[in-house]
Amino acid sequence: MRRQADVIVVDWGASFLRAYLCFDNGGELEVIEQVLGPGAAKVSQQFEAALNSVIGHWSAQYGALPVLMSGHIGSSLGWHETPYISCPVPPLEVTKELFEFESNGHSIFVVPGVSCEEPDGHADVMRGEETHVLGWLTMDDSHRRGKHLLCLPGTHTKWVLVEEGEIKVFKTAITGELFDLLCHHSVLIQQQQSEIDIRAFEQGAKLTLESELGQFVHGLFSVRTLQVQGKLDADHAKSYLSGLLIGSDVRAALMAPQWRIDELASISLIGSHPLCELFSQTLKMKGITVHSTQEKETCLRGFSAIYRKVFKSAA
Repeated sequence: MRRQADVIVVDWGASFLRAYLCFDNGGELEVIEQVLGPGAAKVSQQFEAALNSVIGHWSAQYGALPVLMSGHIGSSLGWHETPYISCPVPPLEVTKELFEFESNGHSIFVVPGVSCEEPDGHADVMRGEETHVLGWLTMDDSHRRGKHLLCLPGTHTKWVLVEEGEIKVFKTAITGELFDLLCHHSVLIQQQQSEIDIRAFEQGAKLTLESELGQFVHGLFSVRTLQVQGKLDADHAKSYLSGLLIGSDVRAALMAPQWRIDELASISLIGSHPLCELFSQTLKMKGITVHSTQEKETCLRGFSAIYRKVFKSAA
């Protein structure tokens, strides 16, 4: 292990906490060690204790390093609520509204969220995804020119329109949370099988991709009826349900009036490999070109940009 560390960065969402012990390599953060912990919605408001249980051994070895955090932890349901910055906005603007406080000797900086409101009054918010979008923008000069549609699959999937380096507008779908609720609190799923069956997934995705959105709720019950009729194995029901939900999510995004999909050369996915694969497969079923980036890379690149702005710009 490297002898010196400079900062701890924490991507603390509703479902998971991902903490990275990093050193400064010429302004780019390099990971020494990483730890996974419970999401902000799962620690019963015991945020300080939860953080200490994850990074305490780093504190003992390296001292009270500064901590950069983003995600659900800065929401009204999190540790300290940070403001929302309104679209359109370059993601690096979040550094102007960082919330700073002390915990167990650590100086902690929480990244604010981003909000958008459309002329019809529809509003949306994000926390954490702005850091990933910032990281994606730093990956290539072409990302900061023209229009791009980004999809960040997860508990709450975000579809983000980026234009000339700014977040213009975005939409949220509770695809992941709905999947979890239906798997554990409905009659649809009896077998908690975890391996994806791609044929069952594509069967579900095809139904919602090609159906009217108004049939979505009726389509969900097909998870049950197909099992009753012996047309869907119980072991494959979760895969079929996943296809239904992701297919509906993708179809709604492709029809969204906030952007014209025919004006976009491709869609960029940012997330975990398994989820990106499922969204990629579904988008390709509609003839969409897809580029995928792992969330760890965009996370660290985003935090690197914030770190440089906060700790290096005045040096």
